[in-house]
Amino acid sequence: MSNVAIVYWSGTGNTELMAQKILEGANDSASSVEIFTASEFHAEKLTGFDIVAFGCPSMGSEVLEETEFEPMFESCKSRLGGKKIALFGSYGWGDGEWMRNWEKDVDEAGAVLLCESLMINETPDSDGEQTCYEFGKALL
Repeated sequence: MSNVAIVYWSGTGNTELMAQKILEGANDSASSVEIFTASEFHAEKLTGFDIVAFGCPSMGSEVLEETEFEPMFESCKSRLGGKKIALFGSYGWGDGEWMRNWEKDVDEAGAVLLCESLMINETPDSDGEQTCYEFGKALL
């Protein structure tokens, strides 16, 4: 049985909706799943989870949210070696540069990306919600 953490930050609710649908998909398996906002999670919690799905929308000029999420993620990077990680987030503009940079950070930290990262433009529609649900199922 895998222990899964879903850790996210959301400004408009789009990434939060994604996180909730990912949680639903992950809960449909026999694994233990917990969901956290970025302010509720810290590097020491990583040891309790086999898999972590991090979610953050694209902000500004395609960067991670800089006040809460990015500092939390930076504090976790030194503990990501060998850890199974998945990334997700929403965006409103751009071409996904924030996600490519984030994937590179995860790779350089020695983590294992479990699957293709999930990006959804704006608010997930019903197809997007289903994609998030399937993403959650694929974590396990």
